[in-house]
Amino acid sequence: MLIAAGVVLAAGVAGAQEPPMVPGQPPVIVTSGDATVRRTPDRAFVTIAVDARARNPRDAQKQAADAMTAIQQRLGQARLGQDAVRTLAYNLEQEFDVAPNGRTPRDYLATNTIEVRLDDITRVGEIIDSVVRGGATSVAGVRFEIQNRVAAEQEALKLAVADARSRADAAAAGAGLKVDKVLRIEDRRDSIGPVPRPMMMAARSADAATPIEPGLIEIRAHVSLMVSIK
Repeated sequence: MLIAAGVVLAAGVAGAQEPPMVPGQPPVIVTSGDATVRRTPDRAFVTIAVDARARNPRDAQKQAADAMTAIQQRLGQARLGQDAVRTLAYNLEQEFDVAPNGRTPRDYLATNTIEVRLDDITRVGEIIDSVVRGGATSVAGVRFEIQNRVAAEQEALKLAVADARSRADAAAAGAGLKVDKVLRIEDRRDSIGPVPRPMMMAARSADAATPIEPGLIEIRAHVSLMVSIK
């Protein structure tokens, strides 16, 4: 916290770096505020891939296409919605064995990766089990989100501003002054998105769905506040 005022400067520590006073400028206080809002996720994204290897690229491509078609048919039967599935990546490449005397060609590898959006997170385990039985060779992970993220971000921002304002009020009161008006608010938004949560896997019977624990999503806000005091 930084207090910059004519009276406060006189009582400041010698050598402290204080902002220069401008004639006619009112004394100011600069504080920061933080807030965290926690929400239960109501949306999940599952990344699913199929790998296929063959001696020639056409066979690898066909095997991957057949496997992904079977998976998409299962997803269609699950009635997830037309826009719930999207392709993330498709790769076709030849593998090699590396030796001191050079590289030896091996099979061709075709990989098709899709992302599935689930608006009912209670079905995550069911969908994972279904696509694995349908031929998926990997489930990269589950990412949880909240559909109305904007409202949660705005709530966190309001709480962070309130935190900064209460600090400014306390600082002003400590100096025997009061906050006059707000001069500037800076929203120092964190650019890091929600961290994907790993799947909670457990031993189960053939009929039991893969257990998934979504936990909570934390949305943080940090602001800088400048107020004038009197």
